[in-house]
Amino acid sequence: MRVFARSKIHHATVTQADLNYIGSITIDSDLLEKANIWPGEKVLVVSLTSGARLETYVIEGESGSGDIFMNGAAAHLIQKGEKIIIVAFEISDEPVETSFILVDENNKFSKFL
Repeated sequence: MRVFARSKIHHATVTQADLNYIGSITIDSDLLEKANIWPGEKVLVVSLTSGARLETYVIEGESGSGDIFMNGAAAHLIQKGEKIIIVAFEISDEPVETSFILVDENNKFSKFL
């Protein structure tokens, strides 16, 4: 068995960081659909700004909002305005189909990578 990067949202901008929210990352549902990431799925979040890396789970955000919220303890590591990469993985003994997307400055789908 191998671990493959299956889904990626590249160059997203964090639009809110809330220490008082109970855990996770909130992501616009349109982006989740394009990247094939499910609510509740474990993801790796990497800050292009600071280099911080963390694992958390996904909460579905409002469709078309461009929302990318760092919630709870994750807000200590990644702040509003930071550029991030969000990656979901799959364990398989065969190569997996990928869905890597690039977003624009408003967290709108730009293109498949």
